[in-house]
Amino acid sequence: MPTEVVQIDPASFDETVVQRAVDVLAGGGLVAFPTETVYGVGTRADRPSAVERLRALKSRASNRAFTVHIGSPDFAAHFVPQISGTARSLIRKAWPGPLTLIVDVADPSAAPAMAGLNGSARNSIYYNNTVGLRCPDDRVAQALLRAAGAPVVAASANRAGNPPPHSADAVLKDLGGQVDLLIDAGTTRYAAPSTIVRIQGRRTSVVREGILDARTVKRLSTLRLLFVCTGNTCRSPMAEALTSKIIAERIGCDPSDLAAEGIELCSAGTSGGSGGASPNAVSVMARRGLDISGHTSTALSVERVQQADYIYAMTRSHRDRVIELVPSAADRVWTLLDNEDVNDPAGGSEQEYHDCADLIDKGLRARLEELRL
Repeated sequence: MPTEVVQIDPASFDETVVQRAVDVLAGGGLVAFPTETVYGVGTRADRPSAVERLRALKSRASNRAFTVHIGSPDFAAHFVPQISGTARSLIRKAWPGPLTLIVDVADPSAAPAMAGLNGSARNSIYYNNTVGLRCPDDRVAQALLRAAGAPVVAASANRAGNPPPHSADAVLKDLGGQVDLLIDAGTTRYAAPSTIVRIQGRRTSVVREGILDARTVKRLSTLRLLFVCTGNTCRSPMAEALTSKIIAERIGCDPSDLAAEGIELCSAGTSGGSGGASPNAVSVMARRGLDISGHTSTALSVERVQQADYIYAMTRSHRDRVIELVPSAADRVWTLLDNEDVNDPAGGSEQEYHDCADLIDKGLRARLEELRL
């Protein structure tokens, strides 16, 4: 049967075209669609016969999964119940975009996306307790994937061994008559495939270099934590130092090696930028084996907030100031403690600094547990 071709303007398209593709997928068909890198061909994971057609088309073994294509970064949690900090960093910074992530999933059956799906669908999504996820930076693809009604598994729209297509004509040349519907949105934005990155714990490895090179992946995958207080002389530098110790103990390295592990810590003050750490803060940290004598107070800035993946404020007013500075940071800034502020010990005794450090340590251990490092 000839492939049905529908042309679409990616800048302004009729939703009925997307609905036509959704109907084909629901009926167990194969749909070729554009992304920002290459054209893909996909089907619903809950349509076994369609998945088998896709396997045959791509010469894919029956025990191998396909990449799940999702219409929004938020959908990643449907397939990975516990997303690591490293994966979240890449998702926030690189999606939607030309990046495919392969991540571990300890128990695929616990993933929300698996509710109501059978073993056949699971095998098309998960392989050896991993899942490949791709969130295209393409309006047409996003509209289709959001409306599909079930997980969509896909691969590049070419036969195994042939070059991935960057136009609808190239899809037809290779797969004409083998796919049910082709959405023709013109030539893809890039002339290279997505970069594939394997994430294992904190570490990333580039499986295939595409639009994003290895250096860019490393930069994007670095986990950055920012601690905020007022003057950046007491609470936030103590929090930064304590965090370096806690994380280093947790992952089994020296605090000085955290950067090599892809973790960067920094602190700043809403009124910071003058002087160093207070003497009592230096003394209290020294008693815990931490040296902050070389710390220099730094002012909170838009750039620091934008670069941070997780921001921990000592008080609610500090959190409000971060959000006032960068409103888009609201979903990644928290007070260190849920129900109380970490009050400023400035001008107090060394014991008050010690008590403050204990409170910070308590809050940090709870917050860092949430990161699943």
